[in-house]
Formats: sequence, structure tokens, C-alpha cells
Amino acid sequence: MTGYATVQSSMPQSAPETESGPDASSRLGVEIRSVNSRFLDLAFRLPDELRQAEPALRELLTGKLKRGKVEMRVSLESASSGSLRAPSSATLQRLSSLEDSIKSWLPQAGALSVADILRIATNEDKKPHDYSEELLKLAKKALKELMAAREREGARLAEMLLDRTAQLRALAALAVPMVPKLVEQQKTRFLERWKEAMALSDGSTLPEIAQDRALTEATAFAIRIDVAEEITRLSSHLDEIDRLLASGGELGKRLDFLIQELHREANTLGSKSASLELTRISVDMKVLIEQIREQVQNIE
Repeated sequence: MTGYATVQSSMPQSAPETESGPDASSRLGVEIRSVNSRFLDLAFRLPDELRQAEPALRELLTGKLKRGKVEMRVSLESASSGSLRAPSSATLQRLSSLEDSIKSWLPQAGALSVADILRIATNEDKKPHDYSEELLKLAKKALKELMAAREREGARLAEMLLDRTAQLRALAALAVPMVPKLVEQQKTRFLERWKEAMALSDGSTLPEIAQDRALTEATAFAIRIDVAEEITRLSSHLDEIDRLLASGGELGKRLDFLIQELHREANTLGSKSASLELTRISVDMKVLIEQIREQVQNIE
């Protein structure tokens, strides 16, 4: 089932151990995309600083999602990355001492530039921050929004499926009166052939025996093309689909099974068809069932 959610949050970092500058803030973003898939397929795009949070995020998603190809992207932007802080006097003194020590061993080494000093001092002042807790809270919020989006899509899918089941019922209703008409037509045809055969016979065959045989053939034909049982089972499966859609919850696998049964009944209906109209009904049923199958695979 498709869905999309994105949330962002700003939070203060740990206070740096410098002599100047307020606390910097970082922006944490979580984006979740979900597309249709019969099974659950998770993918994570995390910055290196947040890679250790993947097991917790995976557990969070698997606890709520059962189907879909889901991708979670996490971004981390530090507002302090473009800001400069004045190095502390202790840092400058340590750099100067290190530079003198290096030059005593490597006289040809160049002097530290201002840019070098700022870069080293900035990296030195940085303290690592564990974003796991903030990330998990944000991921829960994004997952809640994703579930709401998937629920809205699920309502639209349910409406479409109910429309298809109604069309299948209408086709089944068209098929029901066709069978008695076909049986009566075939019975009349058999009797006409019997009369023709009796007119051409030399009287060696008893009329009663020939008529009984014609009626037996008509009865066998009626049994062979009778689709009342298939129509009854098909209606029963449609009732169960409507019931499941009304009850909600995790329906995907149960609907998959019912769609297979619907397809089986439609196939049997087509194989028993003795008229072009009944064959067309069977084909139309298969088209509708295939449309239902494609959408059912997206339902959780």
C-alpha cells in the first residue's frame, strides 16, 4: 500500500566546551515512503552518525507494517557546520606548542594557517551527540502519519473493491436464468433429433427406448452445464469479501485466498459454458477478479 510521511525536528546539541558562542542546533528529518508490494521489504538510508539506530527503527516498522516496500530516509543537518567559534586560549597554546615540536623535527614543515587553526579547533571542540532517542521519537511520529495516509488509501481501495464485487454479483445474476433456458433448448433439440431419427428408421428400434435415450442425453447435458453450485459458491465468497472489508484490520492474506477461489469458480463457469453469452459472462468475471487481485495485493 502506498503512503508518504515526512517530519522534521530541531533540537539543541550538547553545550560545547568553548569560551564563547551559544548552543548550536541541529535539524533532524525523517522521511518514509511506502509503495505496493506483496511482502514487507524495508530499506534504510541513514547518515553514518545514526547507523547504530537501524535495529530499533527496523523493529518499530515491523511492529506496525505487514506489507509494502518501505524506505526510510533520515537526514541530519547541523546548524553549527557553517558557523565559526573563536578557539580557546588553551587550544591555541596547545597548537602553538605542537607546531614548535613538529618544526624541531621537521624544519621544512609549513606554518599553520588561520584556516587550519579554525578547522582543528572546531573539530576539537565538537562533542559527539547521541541522537537515537530523538530519532526514535521522530520516527514514531512519521510512522503515525504514514499509517494515517495508508488508512486513507485503504478506504479508497475498499470502495473500489466493493464496486467490483457488486459488478460480479450482477454478472452472476445474469448467468442464473441462462442455464434452465439452455437445458430446455437442448431437450427440445434432442427430441427433434429423435423424431427425425424415428421418421428415418425402419421400425427396428422401439419408440419408447429411443425417446428415453433422448431424454437421458438431455438430462446428462443439463447436469454437465449446471452452474448453480458455482454461482452459489461465488456469491458466498463475495459475501465474505464484503464482510472482511467492513470489519477492517489485516485482511491481505485472507483476501488473497478468496480471490483465488473466485477465479476458480469463474474458470469452472467458463468451462461449463454452452452458449456465447455465458462465455462472455465468465470472461467479464475474470477481468473483474483480476482487477480485484491487483489491488488486494496492496492491502495489508
